[in-house]
Amino acid sequence: MADGTDQKSSNQMWGGRFASGPSAIMEEINASIGFDKKLYAQDIRGSMAHAAMLASKGIISPEDKDKITDGLNTILSEIESGRFEFSRKLEDIHMNIEARLATLIGPAAGRLHTARSRNDQVALDFRLWVKEELQKTEGMLTALIAAFLDRAEENADTVMPGFTHLQTAQPVTFGHHCMAYVEMFGRDRARVRHAIEHMDESPIGAAALAGTGYPIDRHMTATALGFREPTRNSIDTVSDRDFALEFLSIASICATHLSRLAEEIVIWSTPQFGFIRLSDAFSTGSSIMPQKKNPDAAELVRAKTGRINGSLIALLTVMKGLPLAYSKDMQEDKEQVFDAAESLELAIAAMTGMIRDLEVRKDRMRAAAGSGYSTATDLADWLVREAGLPFRDAHHVTGNAVALAEKKGCDLADLSLEELQAIHPGITKGVFDVLSVEASVASRVSFGGTAPSEVKKQIAWWRGRN
Repeated sequence: MADGTDQKSSNQMWGGRFASGPSAIMEEINASIGFDKKLYAQDIRGSMAHAAMLASKGIISPEDKDKITDGLNTILSEIESGRFEFSRKLEDIHMNIEARLATLIGPAAGRLHTARSRNDQVALDFRLWVKEELQKTEGMLTALIAAFLDRAEENADTVMPGFTHLQTAQPVTFGHHCMAYVEMFGRDRARVRHAIEHMDESPIGAAALAGTGYPIDRHMTATALGFREPTRNSIDTVSDRDFALEFLSIASICATHLSRLAEEIVIWSTPQFGFIRLSDAFSTGSSIMPQKKNPDAAELVRAKTGRINGSLIALLTVMKGLPLAYSKDMQEDKEQVFDAAESLELAIAAMTGMIRDLEVRKDRMRAAAGSGYSTATDLADWLVREAGLPFRDAHHVTGNAVALAEKKGCDLADLSLEELQAIHPGITKGVFDVLSVEASVASRVSFGGTAPSEVKKQIAWWRGRN
């Protein structure tokens, strides 16, 4: 740091309990400044709110509060301009800022830590950071949902094959397929919003674990920092990392959805499927095969899921055996969350770009939609409605029709009326009205179905949501 902090001053941060400074190994394992400096803005913001509260309650003087605030603003400027020198000997972001503040304003800096501990201070900083990250994630998911809604509206009647087991099942519309992802990412966004509400409590004032004897006003600091209210139990406050676990859980679920989408993009962009073309912005070429256009962005989104899931498991494992209240193990919480947040941001941004830029090849989707006897269920339903067969019997008759079409190497719609009547005499020429893929999708008018009219209703409903 600019003030040239040495081993002696580092030891002073530990207090008079320790006669000598930590060994090099202890310094290495104990220091967190390499990653928790990311919390500088939250730390400064929390300290300003704490100082204002202390002054309002007469615990520190207004003059000291002003000095503290001015000094913290100077430090904020130094950090954001790159002029601040972080010291590993000072362990973490809190001690780095506090030491610099002491250099800037003298003894008044020591009064800032009245009625708080590093335990509630780090809980505050981390909670503020996670809350802000969740708010950012909410906005990014909203943009991704908007991209899908635009695609769905453009392709409400674009016919494509629907799959189960990656085998052709029934015709659907690409708009309906897009809306499936709207539902998935809509649930992710709802989880984000719930997590924000769930964690919207201020930890500051819990102190080390037992609260404080000073006449502080925790509701004042909660309001100043944008929280709904203070936490209600000081022991739980400093030992709680549920908000971080919830963030990682949400990130893992969302990353799973992104990975499923990425897998479909990889498959759809192959020459064998050819359902879509990715823009050059989200593809790469091969070093030796000039014809290749690789969906690298989608593949990397798919891979990011492993990192995010790993972060969740890592923090769950850190927390699983800790007695109340605070333990140093909890220092291992931040890197996992920081890494997962960065990975999730990249993945959502990349996927939003891909969805907006990709070219939908409607002709290839339409050609594939009729393959694999995808209207077989429509034939079975017609036999139930028009010929009065029980569904199980209709299923058996339809299976015979599919077997005949396979033997002849043609689609169901290419079988003659005579051939169909030989399988079941109740079949009439009206059956051909349901054997086209267009007729099939148009008939699926149940709520949430793939019919273009129903897809448009769902798009309108989602556009009406915030």
